[in-house]
Amino acid sequence: MATRTSKPLGVITRGTTHPNRLRRVDRWINYVTAPDLRATSDPLAVDLGYGASPWTARDLRDSLRKVRPDVRLVGVEIDPERVASAQCASDESLSFIRGGFEVPTPTSPLILRAFNVLRQYDESEVAAAWSVMTSRLAPDGWLIEGTCDELGRHAWWVALRAGDCEPRTLTFSTRLAGFDRPSELAERLPKALIHRNVPGEPIHEFLTRLDAAWAAAAPYSAFGARQRWIATVESLRADGVPVQHGSSRWKLGELTLPWNVVASRN
Repeated sequence: MATRTSKPLGVITRGTTHPNRLRRVDRWINYVTAPDLRATSDPLAVDLGYGASPWTARDLRDSLRKVRPDVRLVGVEIDPERVASAQCASDESLSFIRGGFEVPTPTSPLILRAFNVLRQYDESEVAAAWSVMTSRLAPDGWLIEGTCDELGRHAWWVALRAGDCEPRTLTFSTRLAGFDRPSELAERLPKALIHRNVPGEPIHEFLTRLDAAWAAAAPYSAFGARQRWIATVESLRADGVPVQHGSSRWKLGELTLPWNVVASRN
């Protein structure tokens, strides 16, 4: 059970949100957490920092229902006015409470999603926030933390498990039409990486390789952006990058790789 504190851990962020903004990460959450969702007796998920409106909390609940129709979701916000205004969306499976990184839910969540929250903090605060949030998870729990653009077309996120101090994976998901080079989308990197995208850092090296693979796959454009992306990821894997999953995920514009590929060496 999470320890309740008199003052929530964190600060009020901008709270900008839109319906279906987090569809990319929600789809991925369903994919990777499905075995744990099916195995748990009482599935609880948390949308931490859902923002000025309850849309993203409702969207995550609806997405997880495809795997577990009995899932319960709690939206957690540090701003009491946002909590009050969200109550109109509450029902037997969706509720809203005030809190921060300490996640003051009655039971430990299996899934904790924190999107576009740490983006607004200093990089030096990220590791501590990860540690607090993963300590609140159920034993097989997941923390998914990341950033997306305003309409949810491009997103990056990291995944941690209960008790982890650093991520296990980094995932990139994008609408494949509309960019010249994948590295153009680096402005939406999670906070832990966005300031590391400079020469000499692993994330910069990876994005350089990704751009090169995308350029080399240009002939596949005749078959559409999806086929070009699949060829790009296949090229990376052939070149030794330990890309995870397979073409069924890649065709969605996704790419997942181990955190140690991009983690800073400092």
